[in-house]
Amino acid sequence: MRKADLIHRISEKTGIPKVDVLVTLETLFKEVKNSLAEGQNIYIRGFGSFITKKRAAKIGRNIKKNIAVEIPEHFIPAFKPAKEFLLDIKNSENIKESPEK
Repeated sequence: MRKADLIHRISEKTGIPKVDVLVTLETLFKEVKNSLAEGQNIYIRGFGSFITKKRAAKIGRNIKKNIAVEIPEHFIPAFKPAKEFLLDIKNSENIKESPEK
């Protein structure tokens, strides 16, 4: 499902115009990004948590030049689903196994 499909589906189910749904979703995405950039995690009960994970410093390799490169410690965004979310997915009969790309 793409963002346009999600907007269309929400608009149909709620009766809210697609433009308003689009603005709401874009604002949600922007607030999630800004909050994580500020170091604040977001917890949505029954859905999950948007968190930042710390990646330790390590030594990588530039394979074109065959030299070692130091990769500094950094943070990456992550999503951790809630237990209810996981159970709903596990118990769903509509999930089909998708082929690996």
